[in-house]
Amino acid sequence: MSLRYFINRRKALALMAGAGALLAFSNHPSAQVPSLHTKPIPSSGELLPVVGLGSWITFNVGDDVELKDECAAVMRAFFAAGGKLIDSSPMYGSAQQTIGYGLDKLSRPQGLFAADKVWISDPGSGREQIEQSQGLWGVPKFNLLQVHNLLSWEAHLQTLFEMKAGGQLQYVGITTSEGRRHSEIEDIMTSQPIDFVQISYNVLDRDVEERILPLAADRKIAVIVNRPFRQGDLIAEMTKYPLPDWVAETGAKSWAQLILKFIVSHPAVTCAIPATSNVSHVWENMQAATGPYMDAAMRRRAVDYVESL
Repeated sequence: MSLRYFINRRKALALMAGAGALLAFSNHPSAQVPSLHTKPIPSSGELLPVVGLGSWITFNVGDDVELKDECAAVMRAFFAAGGKLIDSSPMYGSAQQTIGYGLDKLSRPQGLFAADKVWISDPGSGREQIEQSQGLWGVPKFNLLQVHNLLSWEAHLQTLFEMKAGGQLQYVGITTSEGRRHSEIEDIMTSQPIDFVQISYNVLDRDVEERILPLAADRKIAVIVNRPFRQGDLIAEMTKYPLPDWVAETGAKSWAQLILKFIVSHPAVTCAIPATSNVSHVWENMQAATGPYMDAAMRRRAVDYVESL
């Protein structure tokens, strides 16, 4: 077994006590979970909490029951805090299976917004892959399916549009990450009737502010933000420095919350999907969906501060 496996296991076991305490709080009858900010999906008006849950890397735990139980605890905390959107992909190893395990363990909680992806080069195999993904999640249908990283996007989008027209799917989208293929993303947003686009965005990676976010607002396309913490690297770097002295004005109490608030405060952003295997981090992330939004001046202030470090 790899060193990474043992590190992840040790980390998971170390979090069990904290997870139990958090779950006890969230399940207590007198616990008051603040209402989460929501934003409408432009094509329908359906409201989504502005912070969701990603599963890239963190939910790829194979058949290890202890680690799967930790992921289920993350999902329990997410739903207890008012979360809805969980995002995954066939590319994410065992993540889809882990989500299905968690949903079963939680007795299929109400309110799930299931978002997955098509990721296969063979244009004729999209439906088969989608059926496999549904089986792993244990859902009769997905709320949102996205063409992952534009792989064979022309054929897969046609499949998804047909599924939507047939009532087998609510929403259709496309994804990219780490700033790749933005020009092609823009062309698709302009030419195709998609409901969602998923991109990378944070206080340092802001290329999408120039064209993609304004285009999404103009075309009434919902925006999901992946890699808000650069897979954890951004948080690791920022925690070397103190939070700005004006942070209390934002309602944020940590770098993670400040970064998430920066993202979801953008008018064109619908939802950010941080991934975690840490229950306390779920609670911390969800708190970023409460309290005041950051206005344009405050968001500019955050950029200036981070860039000065």
